[in-house]
Order: sequence, then C-alpha cells, then structure tokens
Amino acid sequence: MDTPLSSQLNLILPAYRMHTQSFLNVLDGISEEDALKRIEGRTNHIVWMAGNFVNMRYGLANVLGSKEPDPYNDLFFRAKALDENNTYPTLKELKENFHKVSPFIYNALLTITDARLSEEFPLHMNVSFFPETVLNFVGMCIGREDYLSGQMGLMRRILNYPGMKYEVDEHITY
Repeated sequence: MDTPLSSQLNLILPAYRMHTQSFLNVLDGISEEDALKRIEGRTNHIVWMAGNFVNMRYGLANVLGSKEPDPYNDLFFRAKALDENNTYPTLKELKENFHKVSPFIYNALLTITDARLSEEFPLHMNVSFFPETVLNFVGMCIGREDYLSGQMGLMRRILNYPGMKYEVDEHITY
C-alpha cells in the first residue's frame, strides 16, 4: 500500500480504496432500467445514489485542488432532492466520471500536508465538537460514501439482485 505524506490519512486511504471497490461492486450487474426504480415512490433510485456518490468525489477533488467540474453537479450537489422531472445520467456515465475523478483524489490524499489538512474549511455546521477543517471534510466525505454504499446495497436486495460481493480488483489502484 502507498504511504501518505500525512500520517493522519493512514486510516482514510484504505477506506477510500475500499469505497472505490465497493462502489463498483454494489453497482455490478444492475440494469439501467432497474437503476431508475424507486420503492413506492418514496426512495431515491440507485442512479441518484450513485450520482450523489460521484458528486461527493468531485467535491472532495475540488477541495484538494482539482478544477474539473462534475458534469452533473446541478442534479446532485449537496444531495439535491431527486426530481422525477429531471433526466439523470446512466450508470455507465456515472462510472466513467467516477473513474475520471477518483485517481486525482487518491494522489492528492497521498501528497497533502498536515498544514493543508488543518486549514479551516467552513461547512457552516456550527457543531461544537466538529472543527471545520479540510481533514474533517475528507472524513465527512468518507462517511457519506459509506452511507450511500449501504443504501445502494439495500436497493440491490429490494430489487432482487444478489447481495454485494466484497471482491477486490487489484488492478484498480485508487
């Protein structure tokens, strides 16, 4: 495994890499048609969940120095509510964007300094025990990815797909 410049990221990098694997595994075999299904009109569909996941990665990439915008930012920024009147991207398009942005983040996490991680990053949460820093934003992104992976995993089962596998593709190094 690669060693980050900042030892503060020794827990983050393995989680980030597992989330890369989980994202691909949880979407494996899901049809484009099923990815747009909602349960009783009350849930988000898998495309929205995957789009929000990818959007989170673009947001993190931007904080870490990327200038590459998420082409679907208008649909997913800040977990914007699903709107059935919108046309959402396909899972294929979302996966392509995922593979585009994810290596940048991984490399940025390897090289970021402690000084940069401790910089203020206003989230306007106003929570006394949560310093609003770049490091804590990275942690929040990891947490959001966990949440979305769990949601997509549950939707897999509801839509009668087998549970997500935990196989690892060693060729994916981010």
